Amino acid sequence: MSASRRSGTTDELGPDEPGESGGPDLLAALLDGMDAALCAFDADGVVTHWNREAERILGWTAAEAVGRHGFAGWAVRSADAEEVQARLMSAMHAPGRQVHEFALVTKDGGRVLVRTQSAAVRGPDGKPAGVYCAFSEVHAQIDLERSIALSEALLEDASWGVVLVDADLRPAVVNAHAARALGIRRTSALGRPLGELLAQGVEELEAALTHVLAEGAPPAPAEMWVTVRTPGGEKRRCWRSGFLRLASPLAEEPVPLGVGWLFQDVTEARQAEQEAALLRFRTNQLHRAARAAAECEDPVEAATVHLDFALAGFADHALIDRVAGGPREEGEGAPGPVRLVRLAATPAGAPGPSLPSGAAGLPVRYEEGHPALQCVERAGAVRADAGSVPAERAREWALRRQWPGDAVHALCAALRSRGRTLGVVTFLRGAGRSRFERSDTAYAEDVAVRIAALLDLAEALRDRPGERPGE
Repeated sequence: MSASRRSGTTDELGPDEPGESGGPDLLAALLDGMDAALCAFDADGVVTHWNREAERILGWTAAEAVGRHGFAGWAVRSADAEEVQARLMSAMHAPGRQVHEFALVTKDGGRVLVRTQSAAVRGPDGKPAGVYCAFSEVHAQIDLERSIALSEALLEDASWGVVLVDADLRPAVVNAHAARALGIRRTSALGRPLGELLAQGVEELEAALTHVLAEGAPPAPAEMWVTVRTPGGEKRRCWRSGFLRLASPLAEEPVPLGVGWLFQDVTEARQAEQEAALLRFRTNQLHRAARAAAECEDPVEAATVHLDFALAGFADHALIDRVAGGPREEGEGAPGPVRLVRLAATPAGAPGPSLPSGAAGLPVRYEEGHPALQCVERAGAVRADAGSVPAERAREWALRRQWPGDAVHALCAALRSRGRTLGVVTFLRGAGRSRFERSDTAYAEDVAVRIAALLDLAEALRDRPGERPGE
């Protein structure tokens, strides 16, 4: 509550005539509604105003403060009173505002360090008529400065992306790191829908932002895979994201202003983890396949065991074709076109173990330029894809190559043993899987080496007089 002892000084700070609308009541409301503590002195150094925040900090009420001469004997120690009063009143004859730090005394005898801003109050004639002093606890001022400094640092120099999103889920502030991650200028992102900035992953991100607006910040960061549109094309990235709900500190009820979204790019780390996990799985599959194949009496059966183990998590279908008429020697001039006979294949309609086929020895009707034929001729791996075509055209592409109709990605690896090409193993993936990459080729060639060794063993056993595989 504000109070005044001398109406002359009060007139300089605000209207005090009873007949003037809103006079002392308006002034009291304004002073008491301030977040900072405020007191005022007349030209003689007598306290004329004292608001509620000053009462909260020091404990002295307006009735106890107004009318006292300076702070001596009650709000400061006697030894400091003269210096404090001189520094406060010096603002009456100085231009602008003056900032000081004082140790004031609370009503219960404690001490509190405050930071003050003092300036002169001038009368109608322009001459100094008093001083007003706004003050706050130093630690509160430092906390405010730290908060402002933190906000500025996050939005300028942070080594992770910071985006402030408004209640309509549109970026309101974007820091430099986030702008680089999104491949745009900082100002060009403001007010645009997130769908214009991200090619994929925007639904998941918007769902997270909506949840934060409604429920508050999640207890832990979340990792999101997104596809960013850049001048060089679309790039898939993994962002480890944290979210904070922003609410206005000025409202009585928490009113959401938006969401603070902080993210860091962890794509390389996650890809390395995925590749390491995939390598461990494939190594285990090769080990398990080798142990299971070692229990098979028939080398051809052992070859199909390797095929079945390789299929898990790698492809949807697999085929083994052998070269008709015997293996092709390295550097041998081919007397005629390459012909392949189906040796084994996984069921096309439902999952199950590989089934031996081709007992009649009839060549598969592969058209010229077929990936399997190219694989044998080159003695190396060949990859093929249906491309971005409608499902019906993709089915025609697969059937024309004598593959199951749902195949859209193919990888053929040559079966090589003792410097000869015995055939080809073909792995096929459906539309729900990604295309084969270089790492997939290396794995397929590892499997092909094991299958080729077993087929070579089967050929050797058949050629041995009086002995057949499985006997």
